[in-house]
Amino acid sequence: MLELCEILEISVNDLLSGEMTVVENYDKELEKKLIEAIKAKESADKRLLSLEVIVGIFSSVILFVPIILAAILTLEDWQRVVLLLSGVAPAFVGFFFALKIEQVAGYYECKKCGHQYVPTYKSVNMAPHMGRTRYMRCPECHEKSWQKKIISKK
Repeated sequence: MLELCEILEISVNDLLSGEMTVVENYDKELEKKLIEAIKAKESADKRLLSLEVIVGIFSSVILFVPIILAAILTLEDWQRVVLLLSGVAPAFVGFFFALKIEQVAGYYECKKCGHQYVPTYKSVNMAPHMGRTRYMRCPECHEKSWQKKIISKK
């Protein structure tokens, strides 16, 4: 991309925006594009967190329907095991994706120092939680606290 900009004698910002930016307006245009990118990320994060709820509900249904059926229906033991596994395996895949969405969408904010960050998948997975608030160690102050999920950084 840099080579193309060099050949065309334009900036990367000009290439990405699709128009030439006058030098006097460069800072204003750059700030405007940055604000648009931040708003687009926040909007995408909100959609992802909504998708997380849908995936979680769908995975729960996939998990509990075979359990209920295995309890109600008269089946041989091997059939009951197959039925239970047919619900457990896809449900755990769904839960894995829901947790991954929660990890990458938005940020967590440390209650003690106010640091906002995206934690590792392992720390989100291992942390006790209530809704989208998790008890994790902050990478900045290294203290454990209940950290809330937020959509945008300050």
